[in-house]
Amino acid sequence: MSIGTAIALYFLFWWLCLFAVLPFGVRSQLEGGKVERGTEPGAPQKAHIGRKLSINSLVAAVVFAIYWFVTVRLGYSIDSIPSPFPQDR
Repeated sequence: MSIGTAIALYFLFWWLCLFAVLPFGVRSQLEGGKVERGTEPGAPQKAHIGRKLSINSLVAAVVFAIYWFVTVRLGYSIDSIPSPFPQDR
């Protein structure tokens, strides 16, 4: 796996994990009991975006490490998955 491919895959894993990490620990203004005028009651009180980006980077690194181990060290690839549809070519 080249360095460019590794960076692209890490970015892909990072982006996908971001949508899983973002909702954790969010309390809406309505749940907190203090709704600012002119805002949506479901808007978060505090986003803690820096902490979430750090956690997301760690989660993406773990996912990428697992992917790298399975593909590079164990030698599996997408082609290793058996197809449920027979090919008559």
